Amino acid sequence: MKCAHCGKTTTFGHNRSFSMRATNRTFRPNLQRVTVIEKGRKVRKVLCTKCIRTLTKTV
Repeated sequence: MKCAHCGKTTTFGHNRSFSMRATNRTFRPNLQRVTVIEKGRKVRKVLCTKCIRTLTKTV
């Protein structure tokens, strides 16, 4: 899934063990389904928690 506001998606990296062996892993954003009022209408969007916080600060 993807954030509807900032476009944040899954990124990839490595787990590093004590011996510094690299194994693949994913970094997933904290995406949530939220109802947002947009142009006077209720719209359901998938937003990351950072965007949810900034939207509540501006309102």
